[in-house]
Formats: sequence, structure tokens, C-alpha cells
Amino acid sequence: MELRAVSTGERPFVRGYGPGCFTIGPSRFTSALLLFPDRVERWAPVDPEALVAEDFRPLRPLAGSAVTLLVLGLGATNRRLPAPLLAELRGWGLAVEAVATPAACRTWNLLLAEGRPVAAALIPLPLPDAR
Repeated sequence: MELRAVSTGERPFVRGYGPGCFTIGPSRFTSALLLFPDRVERWAPVDPEALVAEDFRPLRPLAGSAVTLLVLGLGATNRRLPAPLLAELRGWGLAVEAVATPAACRTWNLLLAEGRPVAAALIPLPLPDAR
């Protein structure tokens, strides 16, 4: 997984989002992302309906101590996570707030500003159909 630090030394606030992209600090990303208070990582999942515990493996070493809450942005709509996935993440020590990506971006910014022990996993909004 590629690490990309926010070059200004600022915390990685979401400055913008749109179909297929995010602006974090001064950088533009065109993939799903994992956000931590000190870094941004590209994240592989693109289908919010196919998430499995392995997708969240980078969070496990931090879960329950450095990170107690995961804000999960699931694209354009809210969905319920499968019960086994939610149970596994909770077993790692993570509370999970799964919402549409726009709400997740706003929540992340607020919690990051408050200095909370939080991480975010964001799937971008879908690209419009090219018909």
C-alpha cells in the first residue's frame, strides 16, 4: 500500500470530494483512501458491498489504542455492514460509523479537529455513467 504524507505538515483534512476523487490537504487522490491523523494511504476497495475484514487489515495494529473509531464512507449511499464484518471490527476494538462518503468526510474533519482517536476509510463517489 502506497503511503503519501500530506506535504504541508497539516493534518489530512478533506478539502473536497467528488465522483472518483478526494482533495486532502494540497493533494488530489483518485482512489479509495485510509486516513489517519498523520498520514493518508491509498486503499484498494472500490465496491462498498464487497468489503471484508481483510480490507481493514492496515487498521488492526492501531485498533483499540491509537484508533478507537472508524468513520467509513460507503460511496453515494448508506448501507448496513454485514454483521460478521461489523462484529470482527468491533472485536479489534473499533467502533464503526458507516455512512455515505459526503457525511463521512464531514465527520472525519470534525473528529480530526477535535483530536479524537479516529481513522477514516473512504470510498469515492461513483463516476457518472459514460453513456
